[in-house]
Amino acid sequence: MAASSSKLQTATDNQHAATFRRLHPKAYLERFLAEKFRPDGRELHEWRDISVNVGSISSADGSALVRLGNTTVVCGVKAEVAEPELDRPEHGFLVPNLDLPAICSPKFKAGPPSEDAQVASDRLNEALIASGVVSTTSLCIERGKAVWVLYIDATCINYDGNVFDATLIAMVAALKNTKLPKATYDEEAGRTRFSRKEMSPLQLGRLPLSFSFGIFDSSQVLSDPTTFEEPLLDTTFTVITDESGELISVSQLGLGVVGGQDVLIQCLNTAKARCSEVRGRIYAT
Repeated sequence: MAASSSKLQTATDNQHAATFRRLHPKAYLERFLAEKFRPDGRELHEWRDISVNVGSISSADGSALVRLGNTTVVCGVKAEVAEPELDRPEHGFLVPNLDLPAICSPKFKAGPPSEDAQVASDRLNEALIASGVVSTTSLCIERGKAVWVLYIDATCINYDGNVFDATLIAMVAALKNTKLPKATYDEEAGRTRFSRKEMSPLQLGRLPLSFSFGIFDSSQVLSDPTTFEEPLLDTTFTVITDESGELISVSQLGLGVVGGQDVLIQCLNTAKARCSEVRGRIYAT
């Protein structure tokens, strides 16, 4: 009887906690942060586990599946041949895109790409360009005639926050996994010919890593925010480094008030430490 009463009390307490979380999410988060913990049990600067698996899509030229906590992103690279732009005759194209379908989270609706997806895709494109992960000149087959276009399509299949970090890793891992056939341009026929007997990996430059931090109550720094935490944040800082820890860029998403310059410095230092922890295994495959 005592055991049954204990289980009933626990169930009642859990129900009350769930109701309080739904009705008063900010106060709910504040109570956890006052104890230096977050609702999922992590400390403020603690990151969720991350895993990277490559080559999971046989129909793609390169692919990767990334899990960051419960956030899961799959990415495939598809290579096609196109004519270069007239003013950039030696440059190929990188075309990254992130899809946030309704199935990955109730916050997204079916239909055209959401604003969140479009903003994330633009940010991912900027990150890939800034890092120089793939030189567009290395995608040239024949100057002014034919170049490679790499469509880097990522889809979030489960959203639990911080999809940008997970997607950037998935895209870079997929590019690292990509192999292209030997391509030559036949001037007489006016077409590109391929030899799949000779497959070569991409020529990669710096491999970017992204580290995002949510700022709560103007001064509380939460590493790797979840989907519950994200709507409660004042703003988000994203620090991008290469695999050696060298800074590539810092961006801010949202215009919330930040307590001071020491908050940004804290994010930079935490990102550098995190890079040292994960760089050896994220892009190891």
